Amino acid sequence: MVRNRVTRRLRAIMADELARLPRGCRVVIRALPPAASVSFDELKADVAGGIRRAFAKADT
Repeated sequence: MVRNRVTRRLRAIMADELARLPRGCRVVIRALPPAASVSFDELKADVAGGIRRAFAKADT
Protein backbone atom coordinates (compact mmCIF):
# COMPACT_ATOMS: atom_id res chain seq x y z
CA MET A 1 0.00 0.00 0.00
CA VAL A 2 1.51 3.25 -1.18
CA ARG A 3 -0.42 5.43 1.26
CA ASN A 4 0.81 3.34 4.20
CA ARG A 5 4.41 3.68 3.01
CA VAL A 6 4.11 7.47 2.83
CA THR A 7 2.53 7.52 6.30
CA ARG A 8 5.36 5.42 7.77
CA ARG A 9 7.97 7.63 6.13
CA LEU A 10 6.34 10.81 7.44
CA ARG A 11 6.13 9.37 10.96
CA ALA A 12 9.83 8.51 10.86
CA ILE A 13 10.73 11.96 9.55
CA MET A 14 8.65 13.73 12.18
CA ALA A 15 10.14 11.61 14.97
CA ASP A 16 13.45 13.33 14.18
CA GLU A 17 11.92 16.76 13.59
CA LEU A 18 9.90 16.83 16.83
CA ALA A 19 13.05 17.28 18.90
CA ARG A 20 13.74 20.55 17.03
CA LEU A 21 10.26 22.01 17.47
CA PRO A 22 9.26 24.24 20.39
CA ARG A 23 7.34 22.53 23.16
CA GLY A 24 3.60 22.59 22.54
CA CYS A 25 4.01 23.20 18.82
CA ARG A 26 1.56 21.44 16.51
CA VAL A 27 2.31 20.44 12.95
CA VAL A 28 -0.11 19.17 10.33
CA ILE A 29 1.34 17.52 7.26
CA ARG A 30 -0.74 16.92 4.17
CA ALA A 31 0.83 14.49 1.74
CA LEU A 32 -0.22 14.90 -1.86
CA PRO A 33 -0.16 11.92 -4.27
CA PRO A 34 3.28 12.81 -5.75
CA ALA A 35 4.78 12.16 -2.29
CA ALA A 36 4.52 8.45 -3.06
CA SER A 37 7.03 8.70 -5.89
CA VAL A 38 9.86 10.59 -4.16
CA SER A 39 12.70 9.10 -2.15
CA PHE A 40 12.83 9.18 1.63
CA ASP A 41 15.60 11.81 1.53
CA GLU A 42 13.61 14.05 -0.81
CA LEU A 43 10.53 13.74 1.40
CA LYS A 44 12.60 14.52 4.48
CA ALA A 45 14.07 17.62 2.82
CA ASP A 46 10.59 18.78 1.79
CA VAL A 47 9.22 18.36 5.32
CA ALA A 48 12.20 20.15 6.89
CA GLY A 49 11.90 22.97 4.36
CA GLY A 50 8.18 23.32 5.00
CA ILE A 51 8.74 23.54 8.74
CA ARG A 52 11.46 26.18 8.24
CA ARG A 53 9.19 28.25 5.99
CA ALA A 54 6.32 27.99 8.49
CA PHE A 55 8.49 29.27 11.32
CA ALA A 56 9.91 32.04 9.13
CA LYS A 57 6.36 33.19 8.37
CA ALA A 58 5.41 33.01 12.05
CA ASP A 59 8.36 35.25 12.97
CA THR A 60 7.29 37.91 10.47
